[in-house]
Amino acid sequence: MEIIGANHPLADIWAKVQREERLTFEDGVRLMNSNDLASLGYMANYVREKKHGAKTFFNTNRHINPTNICQTLCDFCAFGVRMKDPKAYTMTMEEIEHRIDMITPDATEVHIVGGNNPSLKLEYYEDILRAVKRKRPDLHIKAFTGVEIDHFTRVNKLSVAEVLDRLIDAGLESMPGGGAEIFAEEPRSIICDHKTTAERWLEVHEYVHKRGLRTNCTMLYNHVETTEHRIDHMMRLRDLQDRTGGFQTFIPLSWHPDNTELIKKYPHLGWSTGYDDLRVIAVARLFFDNIDHIKTYWMQVGEAVAQTALWFGADDLDGNVVEEKIYHAAGSKNSQGMTKLDLVRLIREAGRQPVERDTLYNVVNTEFPETAVEINASNDVEELTVL
Repeated sequence: MEIIGANHPLADIWAKVQREERLTFEDGVRLMNSNDLASLGYMANYVREKKHGAKTFFNTNRHINPTNICQTLCDFCAFGVRMKDPKAYTMTMEEIEHRIDMITPDATEVHIVGGNNPSLKLEYYEDILRAVKRKRPDLHIKAFTGVEIDHFTRVNKLSVAEVLDRLIDAGLESMPGGGAEIFAEEPRSIICDHKTTAERWLEVHEYVHKRGLRTNCTMLYNHVETTEHRIDHMMRLRDLQDRTGGFQTFIPLSWHPDNTELIKKYPHLGWSTGYDDLRVIAVARLFFDNIDHIKTYWMQVGEAVAQTALWFGADDLDGNVVEEKIYHAAGSKNSQGMTKLDLVRLIREAGRQPVERDTLYNVVNTEFPETAVEINASNDVEELTVL
């Protein structure tokens, strides 16, 4: 049944969506300011189903965070610490190899990100990539944010091209989308004033795309940003995608406040609501006409909101992750990992079709047992430490 009639406040935008006409900045702001969540979801699900039908993607992956020492120390982040902090760590190569050995045989991806540790040279990261390829040549390596790449150029006095040449030679195959945070200067100067600039982040990703590697892109919301800042951020990503076509997935990330400096300075801030999480997902699906996938990161929003988001424009849940430290440092109460069975169940219970993918969205499997039989034991992991 049509729920957006001719007199509906969003009727003109709905007409554009049906005509597959690009939405403007003003359209995006109106959508992001709308409290009519049902209509936003209706429109976003229309686009989602035109692109993907009932398919919902996930992958079997493992996160490795080699170090939490970070010279940037953004106010919104609870993961990075100073070198002399009692919680500081840098994994030895033996520890890295131990974690690689623990990755289940059915995994297709390892996701590697960490702090901007000024004491580590590029050789350390090359050794990590080579260790993965030596031990598990079947794994796709998705590693290092645009901020980390920029950090590597400064620590090693190399160009972006030189850094990427060496990392690709060592095994890098794609990049995640972290570090984008929010591009607008005013909120960025408050939440991460020492971080790589928005322009530099976009420049790094543009170069990576031109080298033929795919990346994801993100937006951090629910802090000091405005509606206009959110849409400005999406506009800049959409513009870069027009030029390169290199973004695979957009991932909205809600800021988690616990244990951060930002919540001390702005105590009125807090956790996002499921309402806003779903609104951001829906608006993203409507706004990004040139990015194929919208991910709801179950680790960040929780299982219930992630399931609901599959009817608000999202078509991807990420993967089983297993050992997540960054969001858990900021107070996440969600599990650190799921089995494949958990993900399949989550998707099926939402009335969607589970599709296991690899990093590049090639289909790995669509046939899963209907019975409650453990598909893999990827939750049986030692040292699930929350920093």
